[in-house]
Amino acid sequence: MANNVNYQTAREADALHRATVPHAVSARFIRARRALHVMLSNDVEMSVPVDLLQDLQGASLNDLAEIEITPLGNGLHWPRLDADVLVEGLIHGIYGSRSWMAAQMGRVGGSSASQAKVAARRNGAKGGRPRNVA
Repeated sequence: MANNVNYQTAREADALHRATVPHAVSARFIRARRALHVMLSNDVEMSVPVDLLQDLQGASLNDLAEIEITPLGNGLHWPRLDADVLVEGLIHGIYGSRSWMAAQMGRVGGSSASQAKVAARRNGAKGGRPRNVA
């Protein structure tokens, strides 16, 4: 009897979760745009360039085309690449691990060419900061 109660409680919790938390109902790879297109349970559609996603950058078109949705719809899996992406992460713009995301942001910031950065590089070529003479 206790098992039936636990089973029913789990089914109710699952139903509530599925009704309130968006999950993937379909996912496909759009070759022409190298983009992942995901349809969520709340009728929201998302497209994300796959080269923004950790472990998918530079992957072949055939490898990217084979996508599996996890049973609960909370994740996407590429079996040929052994790569996974959380749907919640996509919703929040998180495309990889914390350290990977930090490295990506640093790469973009380091390549910017603002006037202040150009001036700092020019100053650095002169030998850097002048020494404090006290």
